[in-house]
Amino acid sequence: MRHLKRTAKLGRTGGHRNAMLANLVCSLIKHKRITTSLAKAKAARSVAEKMVTLGKRGSIHDRRLAVARLHQEDIVKILFTEIAPAQKERRGGYTRIVRLNQRQGDASQRAILEWVDLPVVTEAPAEATEKAKSEEAKT
Repeated sequence: MRHLKRTAKLGRTGGHRNAMLANLVCSLIKHKRITTSLAKAKAARSVAEKMVTLGKRGSIHDRRLAVARLHQEDIVKILFTEIAPAQKERRGGYTRIVRLNQRQGDASQRAILEWVDLPVVTEAPAEATEKAKSEEAKT
C-alpha cells in the first residue's frame, strides 16, 4: 500500500529526481534565491525545509544525513553555519514561492524559490566592480 507516499514525480526516474532536487536545494543554499518551474519549486521546497530542520538540530549525525542527501560538503557547511542559525526562531515555513509569468518556449509556470528571513545578496553591476578595481590599483 502506498498510503501517505505522495510525491511529485516530475517525469523522471527516482534517482534522476533525487539528484535534480538535491542540485536545486544546493543552488538555493548557495545563491539564496532560484528561478525554476513551479512544479520543481514545490518539490524542492520540502527537501529544503527538511535540510534546514537538520541544520537547526546541528548534531554530527544530522550533518552526515544532510551530506548524504545533498552530496556537497561545502554547501552543507553553509547550511549549518549561516542559514540554519538565521532560521532558529522560526517553527517552519523557511521558504517562499513567488509565482512568475509563463515560460516562452513551453508555457510552463515559472516561480522563484527563496528563503523567508534571509536577505538576498545581489551582485554589484560590472561597472561598479571595474571602478572599485581601478581605484584599488591606483592606491
